[in-house]
Amino acid sequence: MNSNLSSRQIGDIGEDFTCEFLQRKGCVILARNFSIRGGEIDIVAKKGSVIHFVEVKTRKPDPLTDGQFAITKSKISRLVRTAQAYIERHEITLSCVFDVAIVEVSGKEVTDFKYFQRAFTA
Repeated sequence: MNSNLSSRQIGDIGEDFTCEFLQRKGCVILARNFSIRGGEIDIVAKKGSVIHFVEVKTRKPDPLTDGQFAITKSKISRLVRTAQAYIERHEITLSCVFDVAIVEVSGKEVTDFKYFQRAFTA
């Protein structure tokens, strides 16, 4: 039961799991929860010559909305704007992609995980 876990704690479980997944796939985690006014990127990772901006949607089992439907046009525009700020701030010249991780959590356990590379383009 997730009733004793806050939304932040549930989100942290999903982000931790996603970071571990990315590291197993050979990525280096550059940043977590990079934020600017009006936007946040959950994970910034690098693999080879590609920067991955990763949005993590963590949900309890059978939520009213599936995590992938939470990626709206306005959410995408905020992610793109935040990624542009990260690129400028860190003088990134590598290719960048936007990925989405959908994590289902029951209690403190991850019960389902889906990862979409290049889920959308800027």
